[in-house]
Formats: sequence, structure tokens, C-alpha cells
Amino acid sequence: MQTSKLIVLLTTLLCSNLSLAEFNSDETQNIEELPNDTPLKSLTTLQSLKNLSQQKSYEAPFVQELNNSHKVRTLFVSAQDLPIVDIQLTFNAGSAQDENIATGMNGLSNMAARLMTEGTEQYTAKQIASTFEGLGAKFSVNAYRDMFTVRMRVLSDPKKLNPAVDMMLHILNHATFNNSGLSLVLNNTKIGQKQIQENPSRLMGIRFYRAIYGKHPYAEPSVGTNGSIQKITPELLVQFRNKFLVAQNMNIAITGNLTTEQATSLGNLLSQNLKQGEKAAEIPEPLDQSDFNIQFIPYQSTQANIMMGHLGITRENPDRIALEVANQMFGGGGFNSILMKELRVKRGYTYGAYSTLSSTQARGLFSLSYGTQQEQMMESIRVAHQALIDFVSQPIQRKQLEETKEGMLRSFPMTFSSNANINAQLASIGFYHLPADYLSQYQQQLSKITAKQVQAALEKHIRADRLTLVIVANELDQTALKKMLNANLGIYTPEKNTETLTPKKANATSP
Repeated sequence: MQTSKLIVLLTTLLCSNLSLAEFNSDETQNIEELPNDTPLKSLTTLQSLKNLSQQKSYEAPFVQELNNSHKVRTLFVSAQDLPIVDIQLTFNAGSAQDENIATGMNGLSNMAARLMTEGTEQYTAKQIASTFEGLGAKFSVNAYRDMFTVRMRVLSDPKKLNPAVDMMLHILNHATFNNSGLSLVLNNTKIGQKQIQENPSRLMGIRFYRAIYGKHPYAEPSVGTNGSIQKITPELLVQFRNKFLVAQNMNIAITGNLTTEQATSLGNLLSQNLKQGEKAAEIPEPLDQSDFNIQFIPYQSTQANIMMGHLGITRENPDRIALEVANQMFGGGGFNSILMKELRVKRGYTYGAYSTLSSTQARGLFSLSYGTQQEQMMESIRVAHQALIDFVSQPIQRKQLEETKEGMLRSFPMTFSSNANINAQLASIGFYHLPADYLSQYQQQLSKITAKQVQAALEKHIRADRLTLVIVANELDQTALKKMLNANLGIYTPEKNTETLTPKKANATSP
């Protein structure tokens, strides 16, 4: 009897989220005196868990749009719980702008980001690192297809904040991009490029972007290619900085232990002390294709890798939330997604199959990808393609829709679960010209999305008849593949002589 009472007591302790040290010692001494019908003290805690299933919305942080003397968009969230400040400067200076400096300069923005902390005329790389370390500050610079980001986290104490901000501005304005640092990064990049050659999924991704975007600025990898990075010089990097890393080409995000007045002053200080310039030119819209585009990469392996998709939408598209819900239902929701059920659960063709929807300044991508055994490749493509056709053409299952929305609403608070996450959201809102109250609007719009809206968005934006397919495999009969895809669509293809492509050597494609 005492053993069972002890188990009850320990269960109570765990469910009420207490530690052994916090539990009242008097109660441990009176275990023998507990009658069988004694109510659990954690009952109210357990009852409160029932409400979790009913909670669908969470209060997003209050975002302030601050006045800026240089008309630089500045967003701020006051977070007083911790004595820290997160700052992000986001420039329209991702790899999509590389060739605005010179033709064939892919990888320029990435190289600028990697070399930014390698020294100025006044400070060496070691001195820069020591300065931030001494101030307890974390500083980083990164480049992506759309964005060039500068992030810093530091204590809100002015004795720490002010010198850290001064050093950040000094680096942005005076980085020399010296030859020694450039040579080191070039050597490291060469190793990375060699690793890409040995990674079929990376090869697939690079070919996929090139096949869809063609000559568009999004076509080439953000890190550049073996050929392009060899052309980068310190002079070109300085030119890149002077043209794009300017106040008029950025937005500011601030989250942390500051008052509105302090955040406004900080925003003005940042925009005033950076180089002044002009906004970057708008990125052109890519061109849609009108038919299947099959790309084959010969690669000797027991497994084939498949990726298929087409151009998607911009970040500002009004159908974006509906398409995000649709993507989650089709291939973004793990084992509950349609793609996973069709390819793995029902047939065991793959370990995992996923779809993604990216939305950027210019049109992003809708895609799905997976790996499978060579002998299952053709049938798996047929199943995946048919699943997409059916998902677009058949009525949305309301139960799955509600479950998907519920899951997205529950996970949404994770996007502002920390100061760093909040600040990343602010930076994205500022960069993509979204309203300051976007986080609140998102929850409201998501909860109200209907099956009719999702269906309309699918029919408008997802096209199973004009997919780009990139296949990494030992061999591929492209004629048979296209015939099969057309058959899925109900299109008759006359019989032709088929040609099976086989690789002359492995790793035939170089990024």
C-alpha cells in the first residue's frame, strides 16, 4: 500500500512541474497518513491542460513603427524581461544584386559578408573579435538571395551598447576586404565546391534553380561558382559595399530592453552614420514555362533523387497564407501530409517526401523532393505527380484543413518565442514591405481561411502541367517519363522511339 501511495505522490510531483527540492518536506513525512480518497493537489494543473486544445490564438508582440530622420523603415518591439538588445540591419543586397556590379560576379555579396569582419585600416580581425567579446556582444553578417543581413545582440547597458554599435558601424563603413582574407575564403570555398560535386541533392538543387530561372538573378547559387569567385577582388567588394550597404537601401529591426525614445534615437544614429546612397533596383520578374522541363543529372548511385516544381509567388501576394496552408497539407506536414502518405506510408518508396513554398521579392518556388531506389524511380514520380494533380483538382478535405490550420496556429508563437526570433520577424516585415501589425494579422487571416479560398489559390497558382523535373540517377528514359506525365494529365502521346540516357562518367554536372 505504501508503495502505491508513493507512486501517486511522485506522479503528483511530476505532473505539477515541481522539483524535489520545492516539494513540501512535511508531505513526504506523512505518506502513510494519506487516505485513498485524498484529492490530488495537482488536479487544477491537470484540468488546465484541457484548455490547450481550445486555444487557437496567441497575442503577438506589439510592433512600433518608429519615426526615422532619414526615412529608413525602423520597427521596434519593447521587451523588458532581459537586459539585452537585438539589432538587425537588412539590406536589399543579396546575391540577386551581384551582377549589378559586374557581369558574372555571382557570389559577390556572400564574399562581402564573409570578409566583413576580416579587418579595417584601424582594426585587425583579431581586434574586432576581441572588442565584441569584451563587450559581451554577438555580431554576424550573412548574405542570401534577397537579403544582406547584419545582426548584433548586446546588453542594453549604454556602456556596452554604445561602443558595440560604434564598432558595427565602423566595420560596415571601413571594411577593407584585404587580399589575405580573400585568399583564405577562396580556398575554403573551393573545398565547399568540391563537396557539392559529391552531394547529389545539392547538385539537384543548383540545377533546379538554373532550369527554372534561366538568366534571372535568382538562377545562380548565392555562394557563387568555381568560375565566378575567382574573379572577385577587394576593389569589387568595396564597390559592392559603397553601392548597396547604404542607409537608403536598408531597414532596421530592434527588439529589447529600450524605451521607444531610446530605440528611435538608435535608429536615427544607425541611419545617419552609415554611408548614404540609393535603393537598389527592383529585381525583374522571371518568365513562366509552358510545358514540362526535364533535367537529367547522371550520377552513379543506388538511390535516385527527384525534385519537381515551378515558379511560385512573391512575398506580398494576397494568396500567400492560403498557399502556405495548402503546402502544409500537401507536403509540409510530416506524416500527415498527402505526399508522405502516398509515397512512404502506402508504398514505402521513400523515407521522406516534402514540399516547400518559398516567397521572395520576385516570384519564389513551389517544389517537392525526395529520394528513392533506382528501380522505383519512375513509379514514384508517377505517384507524386498524380497526387499533385488530385490535390489541385479535387475538393479540399475540410477535416484535414482544420487540423492543418490548428497545427499552424499552435506553432506560430514559436516565431516570436525569443527576442532573436521576434527581431528576425521584424526584419522580414520591413524588408518585404508588410504592415507593422502583420504578426497579428497573420493569425487572424489564418484562422479564417476557408476550403474555398485554399482551392481557389491552388487552381490559380499550382500547375501540374508545367513542372520542371530534375532527376539525379544512373539513367533516365526522358521520352517515357514525359509520356507518363502526359498520361497522368489525360494527354495522349504518340509512340516514338525511346532513348535511354546513360552517364559517361559520374558527377557530370558542375555548379
